[in-house]
Amino acid sequence: MCGIAGIFHVETPKPVDPVRIERMCDAMVHRGPDGSGVWTDQGVGLGHRRLSVIDIEGSPQPMHSVDGRTAIVFNGEIYNFRELRRELEKGGAQFRTSGDTEVILAAWQRWGPSCLEKLHGMFAFAIYDLEKRQLFLARDRFGVKPLFMARLSDGSLAFASELKGLLAHPLLRRKVDPRALDAYLAWGYVPDSHSILAGVQKLPAGHFLLLERGRELRAPSRWWDVDFSDRAKGSEADLSAQLVHLLREAVQSRMVADVPLGAFLSGGVDSSSVVALMSEASADPVRTCSIGFDVPSEDETSYAEQVAAKFGAEHTARTVSQEEFSAIDELAAMFDEPFADASALPTWRVCALAREQVTVALSGDGADEAFAGYRRQVFHHHEERVRSVLPAGFRETVFGGLGQIWPKADWAPRPLRAKATLLALAESGEEGYARGLSVTTSDQRHGLYSEGMARYLSGYKAEDELVTLMRDAPARSGLDRAQYADLKFWMPGDILTKVDRTSMAVSLEAREPLLDHRLVEFAARLPERMRVKGQTGKYLLKKCMERYLPDNILYRPKQGFVTPIAAWFRGPLAGEARAIATSSTLAETGWFDPRALGTLAEAHISGRADNSRVLWQLLMLDKSLTRLNLQS
Repeated sequence: MCGIAGIFHVETPKPVDPVRIERMCDAMVHRGPDGSGVWTDQGVGLGHRRLSVIDIEGSPQPMHSVDGRTAIVFNGEIYNFRELRRELEKGGAQFRTSGDTEVILAAWQRWGPSCLEKLHGMFAFAIYDLEKRQLFLARDRFGVKPLFMARLSDGSLAFASELKGLLAHPLLRRKVDPRALDAYLAWGYVPDSHSILAGVQKLPAGHFLLLERGRELRAPSRWWDVDFSDRAKGSEADLSAQLVHLLREAVQSRMVADVPLGAFLSGGVDSSSVVALMSEASADPVRTCSIGFDVPSEDETSYAEQVAAKFGAEHTARTVSQEEFSAIDELAAMFDEPFADASALPTWRVCALAREQVTVALSGDGADEAFAGYRRQVFHHHEERVRSVLPAGFRETVFGGLGQIWPKADWAPRPLRAKATLLALAESGEEGYARGLSVTTSDQRHGLYSEGMARYLSGYKAEDELVTLMRDAPARSGLDRAQYADLKFWMPGDILTKVDRTSMAVSLEAREPLLDHRLVEFAARLPERMRVKGQTGKYLLKKCMERYLPDNILYRPKQGFVTPIAAWFRGPLAGEARAIATSSTLAETGWFDPRALGTLAEAHISGRADNSRVLWQLLMLDKSLTRLNLQS
């Protein structure tokens, strides 16, 4: 895994200072501590930080093609590079290295942008063609690897793997985009369609950008999408056999490395499935690691130990204290943009534990999105049945009315916390799913904004983007649309961002076999009954893994990493919660109503409400703003 950066003068070929590229790369040294390189030519510069995983000695970057016509910087792994190399060699291509980087160069020279369809893996890369004076930027299908871009005042386009790289450029403006701020407060992260800084963009997942000197900037082109509009035919047994085959291929392809390799093991369905298939494919014991908590009700290490023992894994576990709030500043520094998924803390800890043993770790990320494993997807599936039989007017009147008067009972047992469900049923399926996915509603956010901020947004509503994405999805059903939204919106913005930044912070390469695109394309074609059966999500995945895993692993209630932020804000972070309204960087922006923020904090601290998620968002936003050193 690596970090890349570069500068391309779109209009006139101004000189590029190699020191500037070097500084952009050095800001991301954690992504590549094993080596660095910079190359510049007329109007272009490419830089690279390397974490050596494959062809450790033989693939320095930036790398040039054999004929010297093209140069590349690449972040990621191409899992089918050996097969592609053989295909290219039959066509006359020559290679000087044994890694995947040179294969991408040869594939680009053979097929142009169509080469992307042949690449199986996670990647963000830049290729410069010296003859055509073209810069080609590309990002993998799901957005596993990030790529930030900004048009600068000198006419250049700068890009980097992290916002840190762009922040190292002196011409980057540091002014917050208010719409990105609203989106962050809606979702708890800045989605890939926005950046917290105005003028900065993220190349969308499954897109490329082809630039040519002297021509206007083009919009990115989509080269891949997932299609839920078709349905696979076959019996449950046949589809299960196909699924096992695809799972094996996905796991085995991601076990290629010239450095120590292992896996995260939480004891849940997804990571346990990955470890089971790794064990099947390996002659040596699989190295696994897990993090436990000092609160027994939130600790899953016994399940991880059960799976590790079953497959003879070399397992390492560590118990961490729930009192992790002292690391908040360091956590904010990893993400640059505000990021409020509190599970980032334990994810960072398990990555650090893994890095003590291995350089590459396989994870179980992606299965919930692809196979409908989230509780919200199962709820949405059943809510859509209600919407299909009750007219919209009836639902809006009855469910909407009940939802308005139903108390927000955060303290009550789950069956009695019906307010959100009632309000969701009063809306369309897309609006209801956006409500369920969001941290705050538009009304709640506007209740916190200052009058000036509300006027600036002038009707902008972050949820509309997700609603439109779902309505335009290549899909047949509400469940299809929910999964499409999770794969295209939630996963790159939250899950993959979290894993990329926390793993790269400790120089660990994380690989996601359950995001093999062939596996996800198969899952998208499964009949709904093979994804959700009753209250069980990921039905076929669990069914086919019964030959490997016991029922208490497959069918116990889903549990993720838990961070006790509600308790923190009533204890050691109560002062920080109060400061948000009065003395923080956030308070000085003028974006929020101080009285509303103060009321929010005091209601939580006193125990009258659970406002912990919103307070966590505001705290992480404050920490990020401090680091960004904004311009007026």
